[in-house]
Amino acid sequence: MPVLPRVARAAEPRASAPRRRHTWILLSFLVCVLAPVSVSAWYLYGVAAEQFASTVGFSVRKEEVASPIELFGGITDVATSGSSDSDILYEFIQSQEMVEALERRLALSGLYSRAPGDPVFGYDATGTIEDLLDYWGYMVRVTYDSSTELIEVRALAFSPEDARTIATGIFEECLRLVEELSAIAQKDTIAFAKEEVARAVERLKSAREAMTGFRSRTQIVDPTADLQGQMGLLSTLEQQLAEAMIAADLLRESTRESDPRITQADRRIAVIEARIADERRKLGHVGGGEDYATKLAEYERLAVDREFAEQAYTAALAAYDQALAEARRKSRYLAAYIKPTLAQASEFPRKEVLLAIVAFFLLSGWAVGVLVYYSVRDRR
Repeated sequence: MPVLPRVARAAEPRASAPRRRHTWILLSFLVCVLAPVSVSAWYLYGVAAEQFASTVGFSVRKEEVASPIELFGGITDVATSGSSDSDILYEFIQSQEMVEALERRLALSGLYSRAPGDPVFGYDATGTIEDLLDYWGYMVRVTYDSSTELIEVRALAFSPEDARTIATGIFEECLRLVEELSAIAQKDTIAFAKEEVARAVERLKSAREAMTGFRSRTQIVDPTADLQGQMGLLSTLEQQLAEAMIAADLLRESTRESDPRITQADRRIAVIEARIADERRKLGHVGGGEDYATKLAEYERLAVDREFAEQAYTAALAAYDQALAEARRKSRYLAAYIKPTLAQASEFPRKEVLLAIVAFFLLSGWAVGVLVYYSVRDRR
């Protein structure tokens, strides 16, 4: 009988310990999960300012024109590399230069500070440009498809009109940048075309001077025509030689050797042979002791250089005319496939999504803490 009271007294602490642990776990859940979630819900639905979105979408379009050099050289497949205009705009929208430009035009910090009662989603107008740039990264979202080079921008503000004003400002600043890029490209193209024309003029001048020097030195205007004339003269002389030899043979067969006509025929044959030998020597050496083949090769090289210089000069003039024409028209323009929209309802901040995220992380952290507690307790 005295054993029963001792057993009852030993069981009472064991039953109260689990109840205390459960109480502490419940209290930790209320403090670490339920209370922060309740505060977040109160803030999101009672304090957070409504945000409105405006969307604008655009892309850079170019007018591609074939280069005049293709008409002469057939060079059409020249590989080029570098960033596209859309890549530049994508980085420009998220840059400090864009924020500073809109701050000057729209007083951007004033538009973003129209939610003074919202310390989380609102903006303090006294912040620096770096603070405004960080806030800009939250309020403006840029989507870029590199395959189609389409850019879509979503701008948030605390009123539909302000959101559309910011989206319109983004589009206008991008338009200004595209026009500047186009002007720079046109200026560089014109300058390059001028340099090419000047270089082509110098090349053509040098080629013509070299041809003139050759003609003055050799006293030959066109070696090809001169060669054809000499070859015709040789052919004529050889024909006359053959006729003279035939006539001499006929005289020998019909008259005596002492006939003076045979002597005259032999002299005619000797004169023609001497003339043929002189003409053939001319083909071997033409002025300055150089052979005719060397002169002909030099002339052909100079003729090819002059022809190429003339074609390059023509192509350079055509390229320069095209560059001037390109400068007078717009080769790049910004095409908006979505004009800045005006919101009718507030969609941001996404209260349900934010509240679910907060609850998930708090619950996960609390559960991990409880598991760690029991793990440490069981090891003791």
